[in-house]
Amino acid sequence: MSYNKQTGNKGEDMAAVWIQQKGYSIIERNWRFKHWEVDIIASKENKLHFFEVKTRTSAKFGHPEESIGKIKMQSLINAAMEYQYLHPEWKLLQFDVLSITMIRGTPTEYFLIEDVFF
Repeated sequence: MSYNKQTGNKGEDMAAVWIQQKGYSIIERNWRFKHWEVDIIASKENKLHFFEVKTRTSAKFGHPEESIGKIKMQSLINAAMEYQYLHPEWKLLQFDVLSITMIRGTPTEYFLIEDVFF
């Protein structure tokens, strides 16, 4: 497994713990439909949250959230629409980005961007 894949997996594991500590209930991890994927689907206060998790181990290429482009966000929307179609009981949706920076020798940083679409 590549270093980037290992970092991503570790970040998603850390994100799941962090999200639960913030009061969310995890419903799905790495949910896939066709070629779309949602890293974490969680609920909180009758709202379904679709999380894109980005993790970096260096600030060399900027903050993790800066690497999320239009194509990735459109993929997240497409996956969420399909998930809602399969689970029509969920009426309220929100798209969130959780950015995790793990630089050796420093505390891990979590940066949550809530409701990225208005």
